[in-house]
Amino acid sequence: MLLEKLAVGSYAANCYILADEISKEAIVVDPGAEPDRILSKLKKHDFKTVAIVLTHAHGDHIGAVPELKKATGADVILHHDEAYMLKDASKNLSAGIHGKPVEIKADRTIGDGDVLKVGSIEIKILHTPGHTFGGICLYVPAEKVLITGDTLFYGSVGRSDLEGGNHKQLIRGILEKIMVLDDTVSIYPGHGASSSVGFERRKNPFIQG
Repeated sequence: MLLEKLAVGSYAANCYILADEISKEAIVVDPGAEPDRILSKLKKHDFKTVAIVLTHAHGDHIGAVPELKKATGADVILHHDEAYMLKDASKNLSAGIHGKPVEIKADRTIGDGDVLKVGSIEIKILHTPGHTFGGICLYVPAEKVLITGDTLFYGSVGRSDLEGGNHKQLIRGILEKIMVLDDTVSIYPGHGASSSVGFERRKNPFIQG
């Protein structure tokens, strides 16, 4: 498995390319901006993009979706509780960075416990609301890799003061879905540096006691 991180856009949102290097199938997670840069990475590895997966629908995580969708034809996938936010975010993109009408919609929605396949790689979906209604994490058990979006960061957690936010729900999801995983699971968040479940269990002040 290949996992490549690109910090994109003015908010330095982490976009991830997760691929099966044998089948050459790949997904792009949270393409927030800089579509040409993302497409260049895919072309460099000769990957076929089979899906664009969104951990949530905030603008800094979806800005490059229209260009990637057009270039690859890949399905746009997110949690079913997040689909309406994607529609609203499309309007903001139209008025902002794109400057013309843009409609982003999900081709497929997913829920807690669903499994996505990329070649031989199985990715389990963990619904972790609290930052937004339909926030998800992507867990690859065989590789002990977890992409957490804006749910959990290095030494911190996602904000909960925007639409769909709920701090108690966010912490509960982290404790019940993430902190039950092995300490050696690597965490790849939506912004900033990577971490591990063990480090966050011991050091993250938001989830202590």
